[in-house]
Amino acid sequence: MIGAYREPDRVKGRELMVKLIDSVSNGVPAVLSEVVTLGRTLKKRADDCWPTFDRPGTSNGPTEAINGRLGHLRGSAFGFRNLTNYIARSPLESGGFRPRLHPGL
Repeated sequence: MIGAYREPDRVKGRELMVKLIDSVSNGVPAVLSEVVTLGRTLKKRADDCWPTFDRPGTSNGPTEAINGRLGHLRGSAFGFRNLTNYIARSPLESGGFRPRLHPGL
């Protein structure tokens, strides 16, 4: 999987990923239950893998940034009296109320 994502040629990387998903989805002995589960999950979530190979420059950096901010909020949320306050504060901490740079996206 790492080799598929690190492949400089995106077409070849996608082909490697397809081969990987096929190999762990079919013909794996039942005794290897973790590999069977991995194959099932990869097959089910394959559509989530393709943007990396189809669109250059994709990154999960923005998602990780928001998760980091929400994690920081969660760590300081001990002062909140209830879950509603935490939920209301989450968009504020993650930048959800800022104007969008590209409103059409």
